[in-house]
Amino acid sequence: MITGNSFAKSVWIRSTIVSLTLGLLLLPSSRTAHAARLHDLAAVPQSAQSQSDADQERQDREQEKRDREQEARDREQEKRDREQEKLERLQELYDDGQEALDDEHFEQALSKYTELVKLNGPQTDAALYWKAYSENKLGRKAAALASIAEIKSKYAQSRYKKDAEVLELEVKQSSGVKTNPENEPDDLKAMALRAIWQSDPERALPVTDKILNGSGSPKYKANILFVAAQSGSPQAAELMTRIARGQANPELQRKAVEYLSMFGGDKAHKTLSELYASTSDEGVKRAIIRSHLLNGDKASLFAEAKNEKSEALRKEAIRTLGLTGGTSELDQLYKSETSSDVKREILQAFFLAGDSSRMEQAAMGEKDPELRRAAIRNLGLMGKSDLLQSIYAKETDYSLKEEVLNSYFLSGNAKALIAVAKSEKDASLKKKAVEKLSLMGSKEGNDYLMELLNK
Repeated sequence: MITGNSFAKSVWIRSTIVSLTLGLLLLPSSRTAHAARLHDLAAVPQSAQSQSDADQERQDREQEKRDREQEARDREQEKRDREQEKLERLQELYDDGQEALDDEHFEQALSKYTELVKLNGPQTDAALYWKAYSENKLGRKAAALASIAEIKSKYAQSRYKKDAEVLELEVKQSSGVKTNPENEPDDLKAMALRAIWQSDPERALPVTDKILNGSGSPKYKANILFVAAQSGSPQAAELMTRIARGQANPELQRKAVEYLSMFGGDKAHKTLSELYASTSDEGVKRAIIRSHLLNGDKASLFAEAKNEKSEALRKEAIRTLGLTGGTSELDQLYKSETSSDVKREILQAFFLAGDSSRMEQAAMGEKDPELRRAAIRNLGLMGKSDLLQSIYAKETDYSLKEEVLNSYFLSGNAKALIAVAKSEKDASLKKKAVEKLSLMGSKEGNDYLMELLNK
């Protein structure tokens, strides 16, 4: 028989055993839960660090992409620059040769034209002619005849062929004695002809034709043409018109175009317009385009910039339009143009015309980032700091913000760069602003750099 005390004791023992058992069962899970909480707490900074690393990696990838794109643009620009440098080198050689001929330094001229012939550029036929001319002046008759033969065999359609044949006749008829250019009375002839042009243009015209069709020096022929143009007579206008239409070598033709534009009037304008439409010589077309600058002919420049098939000539017309202040015409061209290269040239023409309003529109609203960069760069050169600050504040594209910094640098705006260095959240842009300040050497910029060093 179980007593009350025995029963109570038995219940207490069983309760204790159950409690201990439950405690033992719960203890591992409790430790596990505690460990899990510790792990979760430790994972918080690790997760934040991982996110930060991912963000940095993403920024690095974006920067690498921008760098690659910039490198591609730079390579393309370098290619264009090399091509342009080659053309400029050829033109420089040709111009140096012409200058040497004008100064009667025939040995130097021969050297320039010989090099130009070797380079085999678009002016090789002209270079061969002036090479032969120089050789003849130096008494090297056989060499001169060989150069003339090369023109006749390789460049049968050259506009220098007629001049070469005249020169060939002179070389063959000469005695072989060196021609001394100092003994040629060119100046005296020019003075006499000037007097005749002023008093009796009818008599002066055939004499002038004979000289221009002869084998005189380019300087002498150009001088004779100028003498005729100075008279302002109808006969001189007729002469300029004939030569401008191609009845002479290209150098004289370009001179005639220039002088014809100075005559002015509807007839001269019509002649130049017809010549532009009919000629395929880019040099002559370029001379006509430049002649419009003398009389401010915006209508012709607009037509040439709009309809010309050669992009190089279109750009020439656009630049000249900018120099004449044709902003209305430029605006029409920009709105209808599809070529990015040509639109960039139009922006440059707005810059030449001093029109910042169209530049602002392109910088703020143009879809092509390259055109926006060009507009931003020009705004910097025009000193439009307030506009650039507004663009920088609204812009989200990294490369365009970077272009604004470049514009600040080019315009010497240390104050704007300091403002960016102080407020910019992007570490890379902040660094670029400081780098540009360090290159400027301005007092204001150096003071800020000292502040950075003292922090």
